Amino acid sequence: MARISRRSFGKRFIASAALTPALNFSMPNNLDSQQGRRPSLTDIDGILVGHFTHGARPTGCTVVLTREPCRAGVDVRGGAPGTRETDLLRPENVVEKVDAIFLSGGSAFGLGVAAGVEKYLEEQGRGFAVGKIRVPIICGAILFDLGLGDPAIRPGAEAGYEAARNAGDDAVAEGNKGAGAGATVGKLLGMERAMKGGLGSWAIRRPDGLQVGALVAVNAMGDIVDPATGKIVAGARNADGTGFADSMAHLRLAKAAPSGETGNTVIGVVATNAPLSKVQCHKVAQMAHDGLARSINPAHMPWDGDTVFAIATGAAGAPADPGIVGALAADVLATAVLRAVRAAESWGAYPAARDYPARP
Repeated sequence: MARISRRSFGKRFIASAALTPALNFSMPNNLDSQQGRRPSLTDIDGILVGHFTHGARPTGCTVVLTREPCRAGVDVRGGAPGTRETDLLRPENVVEKVDAIFLSGGSAFGLGVAAGVEKYLEEQGRGFAVGKIRVPIICGAILFDLGLGDPAIRPGAEAGYEAARNAGDDAVAEGNKGAGAGATVGKLLGMERAMKGGLGSWAIRRPDGLQVGALVAVNAMGDIVDPATGKIVAGARNADGTGFADSMAHLRLAKAAPSGETGNTVIGVVATNAPLSKVQCHKVAQMAHDGLARSINPAHMPWDGDTVFAIATGAAGAPADPGIVGALAADVLATAVLRAVRAAESWGAYPAARDYPARP
């Protein structure tokens, strides 16, 4: 079986992910230096990531490739998901491993990204063996970003192919990139008070060699909250734009009536180098959702499609407790959510966290 070679991100689609010190990310204090580079999902042995970001409007896709087929699981918590092949990941079903997971903008149209990823993997000789034929196993999820710019422009097969072809092990580009390009947050009070979301990534490596990482596209109805401080860092704004409205406060005082008119959904991938089973990956995906609940308020609403995939490459060799992996996955996913909004840049009527005053 052919392996996917290392590739750098294509400069045509991927801009530098360097962030200014002024962003002042809140990070757990138990992270090491990751050998001098920013921690990212691609720090997990065997994981490659590529983006396609559309130039005509803010939308795109992100593809997570594995060097070898890996066991995976998924947990869908939102009430309005858009997914591909999530039933395949159910523990009782026959296929044990996947070749790729994609995250995409474009709402249901974005599911077409899978065809391009499939084509690329077929060219590499990857896939589930059915006689002499190999069928690439690709799972994915989409978010709604059709409200930013021309909705006729959305990622499809060509975008998926390019993202897969340019996948590499560089630190994942964050902010208005890939699946997070058209993401927005804080939509409980309507789009006119929303802010820009984005894509973020983070990872941890323990002294014993266990690695756990996360990548997430943050397109939430709720506010984004720093768990370390309890402060809102991005979310629904006051009518006069002077501060944050606090979505939960509006719900408690019956001042807000959410509707399904605004598109939401937080979609992400967590990964580990531990050799987990398919059932254990499912448990890790479940636990990872705690990271969304800590950093997004409210989360998992009926109008969200919140979905988290979990991948285990098995590169570490040594067994690991899935409960520990799940706890760490929630931790890095919460940090990735914060990075997504703090790395985002404003677009049109939607300001970004970096341009907006922090809540007192």
